[in-house]
Amino acid sequence: MLITNTETLENFVARQPPGYITVDTEFMREKTYWPILCLIQIASADEAVMIDPLADIDLTPLWRLFDDQNITKVFHAARQDLEIFYHLTRRLPSPMVDTQVAAMACGFGEAASYETLATRLAGAKIDKSSRYTDWAQRPLSEAQLQYALADVTHLRLVYEKLFDNLMQTGRHEWLADEMAVLTHPGTYHTDPDEAWQRLRPRGLSAKALAVLRSLAAWREREAQARDLPRGRLLRDEAVMELANARPTSIEALARCRAVGPGIAHGKLGQEIVDAIQIGLNTPPAAAKAAKMPYIPNHAANNTALMDMLKILLKTLCEKHNVATKLVANSGDLEQLSQWVEAQANQAATDGTADALPNLPCLQGWRYDLFGRHAELLIQGKIALTVVNSKIMMVPIESC
Repeated sequence: MLITNTETLENFVARQPPGYITVDTEFMREKTYWPILCLIQIASADEAVMIDPLADIDLTPLWRLFDDQNITKVFHAARQDLEIFYHLTRRLPSPMVDTQVAAMACGFGEAASYETLATRLAGAKIDKSSRYTDWAQRPLSEAQLQYALADVTHLRLVYEKLFDNLMQTGRHEWLADEMAVLTHPGTYHTDPDEAWQRLRPRGLSAKALAVLRSLAAWREREAQARDLPRGRLLRDEAVMELANARPTSIEALARCRAVGPGIAHGKLGQEIVDAIQIGLNTPPAAAKAAKMPYIPNHAANNTALMDMLKILLKTLCEKHNVATKLVANSGDLEQLSQWVEAQANQAATDGTADALPNLPCLQGWRYDLFGRHAELLIQGKIALTVVNSKIMMVPIESC
């Protein structure tokens, strides 16, 4: 059923009992900064509907359903869906579960697709032919509607089987940290002054970094105000080039390869030069105070230890049938190996040592599964060896 009016939506929401609903969206954002919500699909145990947000409809009853604490909202790969809802309402559905994250805890790999889970857990085949169609066009075709509805109907059985698995293995609490991130407003709050971090700069001088921050902030504000993709205003590589070149006139800007005369002498040229000048006027202390995003330093001397930690992580995750990404990422392992190197240098200097770094993989269930073994490895108390073609951990005394 396609819901196109408020009364029908209100009646649907009123019928929903405590339990769970599955949710998905279709949207367009190729030509805009903010995604255009084109369709909302919802399935409960007894019915499945599609809601047309482009029709003359008040979505207030839907937001009330999303706020209902007695109904769990189930998504697959939820982040983009949640970003849309947060942009529209400044609220997020709660409580919620992401089946892609749940699948990581159930041994389905790093980022299992909906098609994979629907096939393996629900015995369904998903027709992908309508995936990249124009969801803003009206009327929607029958093929589009069938494709959209399948995204929530099969998700019911997927969720139920994953949930049963999590309860049987005692891993339902493993999702808490990931769900906390997904349901935190800060995850979806776009601060133009922090936009430079997504460029992940390395090796910039304080002056270049100040210009980068100013340019990225200008681009983010303009993209939001004009509702255009960032790249339509200025590509990432152009921002990086300008941070290094720092032209202060239209003529100098026009000579930059990533910009050229067309942009320099157009409507944006003076704004770009002004943003560069703001960066150049930033006091040195403020420029240096920028909090750099963590970027793994793969040229460090701890490559061998990093590789050992990766092997340990993979071995333990295979043993416990859980995705490595849910336990620790490469940034965690890099920071841990760099900490080990720093401790060795510090011990050689003054004989002291610091506590382990505050990393997620060294907390809670992740510590029980991986962190405690990593701690033993870096303390030289266990070693990795091969027994019958399998990697095993053995006490160092047995080596």
